[in-house]
Amino acid sequence: DAGSSVEEMEFNWDEYLEDTGATAAPHGSFKHVDTSLQNGFAPGMKLEVAVKSDQNTYWVATIITTCGQLLLLRYDGYGEDRKADFWCDIMTADLHPIGWCEQNKKILKVPEGIKDKITDQEEFLQRVLKGACSAPANLLEGLHRGKNPLDLIAPGSRLELQNFRDSLEAWIVNVVENVGGRLKLRYEGLEDSEKFDQWLFYLDPFLHQVGWAAQHGYSLQPPLDIRSLKSEADWQEILKKVKEEEEESSVPTDVFKDKPVIGVHSFSEGMKLEAVDPMAPFVISPATVLKVYNEKYFLIEIDDLRPDRTTSQSYICHVNSAGIFPVQWSLKNGLHLSPPPGYPGQDFDWADYLKQCGAEAAPQSCFPVLTSDHGFKENMKLEAVNPVDPEEVCIATVAKVKDSYLWLQLEGSKKPVPDCIVSVESMNIFPVGWCETNGYQLKPPRKAIVNKQKKIAVVQPEKQILSSRTVHNGLKNQELNSSDSVVINGKYCCPKIYFNHRCFSGPYLNKGRIAELPQSVGPGNCVLVLKEVLTLLINAAYKPSRVLRELQLDEEAAWHGHGETLKAKYKGKSYRATVEVVRTADRVADFCRKTCIKLECCPNLFGPQMVLDKCSENCSVLTKTKYTHYYGKRKNKRIGRPPGGHSNLEVAMKKPNKRRKRRKHFFVHKKKRSSTSVDNTPAGSPQGSGAEEEDDQDESELSHSLAQDRDKRKRKLRTFSFSDDENKPPSPKDIKMEVAEKLQLDSNPLDWSVTDVVRFLKSTDCAPLARIFLDQEIDGQALLLLTLPTVQECMDLKLGPAIKLCHHIERVKLAFYQQFAN
Repeated sequence: DAGSSVEEMEFNWDEYLEDTGATAAPHGSFKHVDTSLQNGFAPGMKLEVAVKSDQNTYWVATIITTCGQLLLLRYDGYGEDRKADFWCDIMTADLHPIGWCEQNKKILKVPEGIKDKITDQEEFLQRVLKGACSAPANLLEGLHRGKNPLDLIAPGSRLELQNFRDSLEAWIVNVVENVGGRLKLRYEGLEDSEKFDQWLFYLDPFLHQVGWAAQHGYSLQPPLDIRSLKSEADWQEILKKVKEEEEESSVPTDVFKDKPVIGVHSFSEGMKLEAVDPMAPFVISPATVLKVYNEKYFLIEIDDLRPDRTTSQSYICHVNSAGIFPVQWSLKNGLHLSPPPGYPGQDFDWADYLKQCGAEAAPQSCFPVLTSDHGFKENMKLEAVNPVDPEEVCIATVAKVKDSYLWLQLEGSKKPVPDCIVSVESMNIFPVGWCETNGYQLKPPRKAIVNKQKKIAVVQPEKQILSSRTVHNGLKNQELNSSDSVVINGKYCCPKIYFNHRCFSGPYLNKGRIAELPQSVGPGNCVLVLKEVLTLLINAAYKPSRVLRELQLDEEAAWHGHGETLKAKYKGKSYRATVEVVRTADRVADFCRKTCIKLECCPNLFGPQMVLDKCSENCSVLTKTKYTHYYGKRKNKRIGRPPGGHSNLEVAMKKPNKRRKRRKHFFVHKKKRSSTSVDNTPAGSPQGSGAEEEDDQDESELSHSLAQDRDKRKRKLRTFSFSDDENKPPSPKDIKMEVAEKLQLDSNPLDWSVTDVVRFLKSTDCAPLARIFLDQEIDGQALLLLTLPTVQECMDLKLGPAIKLCHHIERVKLAFYQQFAN
């Protein structure tokens, strides 16, 4: 029922990150999750699509973005024009691979919207299709149409699992549950027992489609742990049944196309190394290559010198296995190496140990190259599988980072566990929000922060949110307009957001810090992905608080997105503001472009499209100052804020004492700024890029005289000026400059709005100061009252820039007296 709500205790990641002061590990660092969200389609692929206005004709379209079973398409011929982009559901829309029309005698006809741009249809098609990549036919037609690879691994499906403990044999497993690609597997023949169930991500190198063992010469045998539970005749009967049902229960080979390829190793029997037992990944220990099976697999055993030992810790490895290191790796990285049980003394020495064992150390060339370029940093938060209880996915904190390895501290596990050691490429770690997105229970910390009340969303008839079920059952042969809100499998899906480092970063963002950002973020939940993108941008700013203010929610904007609280730290102060982000994939591209323009950087600096060679905005040919001015003029937004409007930016002062007190928030007005002339500012600094120096003080008001002037202005009835349309780009005729610097005005400065004043300043060599006038809401009447002392005092300008600015103000005053004073 409308307005109903449910009382529900629920862990909230946003509040938890806020309370702990931590950041989430970047989504782009979890490659296996990224791969699991891909659907086989890629931006740039072409296909033939039914034309909306005439369903009997088709035209070639290019994939712009993919999101689950949805494709954002653009008909070829529109070039870089986004206005006609539209979403299609692969399951319901009339989509076909290139060449389908010719084979089925269907008509390819140019859509009406671009008819005048294409004079020769045949020549155009030959040109755009030369070397083009067609969308795969099997993804557009047949049983697998529109299905994500993960959808093909349904409960009841069968796979083959290699025994990774002590042999190369494999056995059949049944998929009991599929959670975002993480599979709960049960050995065939143990249908009623959960005791030996295992959890593995579907891309695990030891997991294969049925038939893999026979194809590669390995035998199908149940593992030793379960072999004694049934007779040999029973196991053979089970195998026979599997082969009879193979066709209906097998998973297509395409599902495993993105699995890591296992290369050739160079280990020999008897070699010593350092290793982490994957079943108990808490310590690094000396280990031995016990057996080499073939060029791909070898068996490692954790060393144990006790004469009375009854068990051994051994497991199968390949060249890219995680948790194997050369001798002395721990020592070189300042880590503790656990001596083998039974080793005399606590001070382990590799040279003595090798001599004692009569063994050689495995050479460095045997091991994979380690990298630190992965995006993980200490104190970051993520979600991780508890190695002691794989059913549990816990909150994890990165306690330590060494090369390609993380030490994770797990929170909320039933039994406390030591820091576990995992590779950055482990398939048992996931980004913040993964459990929630996939409907799996995340183990919250013992002192959880909760949302006490969770509202049930009610879909309004006039703006229906489409679930995957609605799409399948209700929308036949329909295309989704790009303005529709779309939910995939019950969750909002955002395409991958790329940071295009070649594009201009504008006056607010530090080019060096932008270059350090990950190549991409997402895909995933729209709100979470965009929040992460904006946080990265804020942290990459010269002054994070300044960028946060530019991004903050404008109360007058009719965006209707989702308000998120973002933070910025600058010079010991913490700032926070509400920033509006979009919820649905169809609005992501426009949101990114508008945000770029708001920050006066290249509109392609970040967004769902990767800039490969040359930016479509041709931003590389412009200097930063010209570039900022160019895009400033093209801004398609209302400039300025309503008189008396407050910023929603809050500043929290850090307290020196550790005792926690109630945090006080102070609403601040627009800050005072200072600026120097562009001429004498070092290149590459914020000022040299067209930005103004921001004063560190939190008070920012005009002088008493300017406040009085503003009161007078409010009482005056405004007349129309040439700039009443604030979205109108300035034209050369608006402000006429003469050779003798005599100014000819087309409208009375007394009637100028704040926007008019800003436009005038942007036409002068004081363009970088225009934003001060915008923030201080100085209109034409206030401009005519400004003098050199007032400018210096209220704008905190140095003498040189102040004189230059006042020179232009005096020119306006002179023109006013000559043209309009009578």
